[in-house]
Amino acid sequence: VFVTFSAIFAQFLSFAIPLIIVGLVTPAIADLGRGAGKWLSITAALAYGSTLFSGFLTYVVCVSVFPHIITKSLASNVGKADLKSYFEVEMPPVFGVMTALLLSFVIGIGLSLVPRGVLRKASIEFRAIISSLINKIIIPLLPLHVFGTFLNLAISGAAWRIMRTLLSVVVVVLVLEVVILLTQFVVAGLIGKRNPLK
Repeated sequence: VFVTFSAIFAQFLSFAIPLIIVGLVTPAIADLGRGAGKWLSITAALAYGSTLFSGFLTYVVCVSVFPHIITKSLASNVGKADLKSYFEVEMPPVFGVMTALLLSFVIGIGLSLVPRGVLRKASIEFRAIISSLINKIIIPLLPLHVFGTFLNLAISGAAWRIMRTLLSVVVVVLVLEVVILLTQFVVAGLIGKRNPLK
């Protein structure tokens, strides 16, 4: 039952993610005002640089650390005895994530250039709908989805080994996250001439 719920919820998440992007990014870009193009370019350049730095650092850490944590025998046990869901409900997304991002950028910049009108109000109302979806459906049901996923992992009989390995991975990820955030704050502090720790 939980695995069935988890499979359905995963389908729903893949359907909702592009809508979440459009619902939250479009009005945020529109709210930047007439300078949206310039600020968006600066923000995109910073985000892209940060993504490249974070991605390469993460890759180096994964290649050097994870082979010692995740053994081949554990990896082969994970997918061995999967529980099957009773039924499947396909929920294909309306469009892909990259399409959602591009659509958000185009509409958001357009809304920042034209006077306030119906489409701007619609984007604000759509943001309210998406916020309600996140707060009232996705966040409350996420623990059940995670439970179903772990239940499926536990059926392999290697639950303790999987949990111990997962805990090691989480510790590595948290340390990596702190390093990346500190780096970003130091760069922001240097640019803004402020103490990054404050």
